[in-house]
Amino acid sequence: MNLTIDLDREEDGRWIAEALEIPGVMCYGETRDEAIGNVERLAIEVIADRIAHGELPSSALGVSFRIPDEQLARQ
Repeated sequence: MNLTIDLDREEDGRWIAEALEIPGVMCYGETRDEAIGNVERLAIEVIADRIAHGELPSSALGVSFRIPDEQLARQ
């Protein structure tokens, strides 16, 4: 499973990251890296929960994350 992380910066300076392929998986962070780490952890937890409930095959835990180049360029 390959997941795309979308990043944005709020007006108050916090970062928000969203795993686009899993609706509702989004997290804030004080830094961009913190937001990315938070959303990666939450995505893995959601995938593991879905595997535990038979909603996804166990092979779905082979996860990789990708951040588009234009998102990485944002500061």
